[in-house]
Amino acid sequence: MILIRKNADRGHANHGWLDARHTFSFANYYHPEHMGFRSLRVMNEDRINPGAGFPPHPHQNMEIITYVLEGQLAHKDSTGGGGVITPGMVQYMSAGRGVTHSEFNASQSAPLYLYQIWIEPNQTGTEPRYEERVLGEAKNGELKLIASPDGRDGSFKILQDAELYASNVKEGTSLKYQFAKGRFGWLQVAKGGIELREGTVMHPGDGAKISDEESVEFTAMADSKILLFDLP
Repeated sequence: MILIRKNADRGHANHGWLDARHTFSFANYYHPEHMGFRSLRVMNEDRINPGAGFPPHPHQNMEIITYVLEGQLAHKDSTGGGGVITPGMVQYMSAGRGVTHSEFNASQSAPLYLYQIWIEPNQTGTEPRYEERVLGEAKNGELKLIASPDGRDGSFKILQDAELYASNVKEGTSLKYQFAKGRFGWLQVAKGGIELREGTVMHPGDGAKISDEESVEFTAMADSKILLFDLP
């Protein structure tokens, strides 16, 4: 079963300096049927004005991955971690027993466009951790592993039996991913557009909940960027 979560149906918050779309319930947006999917709890698409951002705020017992699509993200946190994240880099923070951090658009002239992803951990009360890494852009049709429970292939080692992949898919290119028995998936279109094998079209901001499927297969209708989750 593949169920599409359309961009237009997501929660929307425009704070002037921040234009945010919430796939799942978050902050002032609440939808009882969209509280997350499996261990995937938050999927926020954020556009942040030049020089603006989130002042210091706390998190606890959450795996947080920030994927920058355009612009520069400046980060500081109570672990001593911090830096500027740009496209081709990914940021990971394991909040553990508690961490405070701030995030700002590092540019005074260009907007910042990113996805922030929260995954519920399988351990709580752990030591907070922060990492940032140059992972590079995925080649056409390649599923680049961003996060995994074992940290293989240069991915972030996270506290959950979940995997996150990113891919750039040029127009006309097809991609297929095979799920192990009993696994679930979430497919998010960040840019471009794709057509699933069932003939379903997905546009930027659309997501797909994947249950009881052996695989997911799609063809890019335009040059596209997608995020794919393999979940327990």
